[in-house]
Amino acid sequence: MSPLEGLTVIDFSTLLPGPMASLILAEAGATVIKIERPQTGDDMRTYQPRLGEDSVNFVMLNRGKRSISIDLKRPDAREKLRPLIERADVLIEQFRPGVMSRLGLGYDEVREINSRLVYCSISGWGQTGPKSNVAAHDLNYVAETGMLGLCTGSDGAPVLPPMLAADIAGGAYPAVMNIMFALRERDRTGHGVQLDISMADNLFAFNYWGLGSGLSGAGWPKPGAELVTGGSPRYHIYRTADGRYVAAAPLEDKFWDNFTRLIELPADMKDPSAVAEKAIEAVAARIASRTAAQWKVIFEGQDVCCSIVATLEEAVNDPHIVARGLFGRTVGSQDGRLPALPVPVAPVFQSNVRHRQAPRLGAENELLES
Repeated sequence: MSPLEGLTVIDFSTLLPGPMASLILAEAGATVIKIERPQTGDDMRTYQPRLGEDSVNFVMLNRGKRSISIDLKRPDAREKLRPLIERADVLIEQFRPGVMSRLGLGYDEVREINSRLVYCSISGWGQTGPKSNVAAHDLNYVAETGMLGLCTGSDGAPVLPPMLAADIAGGAYPAVMNIMFALRERDRTGHGVQLDISMADNLFAFNYWGLGSGLSGAGWPKPGAELVTGGSPRYHIYRTADGRYVAAAPLEDKFWDNFTRLIELPADMKDPSAVAEKAIEAVAARIASRTAAQWKVIFEGQDVCCSIVATLEEAVNDPHIVARGLFGRTVGSQDGRLPALPVPVAPVFQSNVRHRQAPRLGAENELLES
């Protein structure tokens, strides 16, 4: 039995943070019911590429969920949803602060229907504060929390991050974590709670080291100058002879000693007293003398904490990932299937169902009549 079997989640969210959070809950056994607009549904359904009628993105993020389509602006919408709200355990919403209240579905209104409901509000800036209603996307949160300013290229300009850190690490993951905290608290008190999940707030934890330095008076971190921003030869990215890259992280002395021996680094550049810039240049010259394939052979089986920077395709087909069965589950639509998105649910807690469909828009509308 999956740990969340019997738990019902009503999900009013669209696009990424909320749907990713409810996907994690669904993969642990919860019944997730998506509330979508009539005709168009979740905006993610329209994205490219496609898998049948819907986008691949939508299919991957909504595996195993159910769908109800309803116009929330209709005067009778709340009454139609009342039976679902009465028996639900969790509600997830991702509108700007105040929108759900204007629809008659704010926490105070919903709590009158079901006082045990855990009401999770995910937003960019949080439910309060001067920016609470400012429109923004992932890149904006990463930019305004100082993270983007520490990730720069050789010309000093910020580098566009390929991952949606605010949406997933700042929104979806903390939402799941706090939903579980709230359910545990409900076991003790019998009452639900509203959760204020701010994607921007939750990004600061990722720069704990920089905050520690700045707030203690030791100095605010600078791009390209700190241990993890390119200021050390022991934590750097080096170009190979064939234009690929080695991600080198031999931080501890035992790894650094092995690394410098294998790349045949001059002795004066190994010493901790060596000027960092000079040591970086010396390591770069050695790495540039061989191809990525050659370095992979040299580093194989050695304790050096070095990796060849992989493409996403190479990563998916890595023998270790294949052996772990990470992409062994599948998701489908009416017109095909593909490997399901791996989610951070330990295998012992995952449902035994290996294949699940993404929901057709409004497929479960009969639930409104029950």
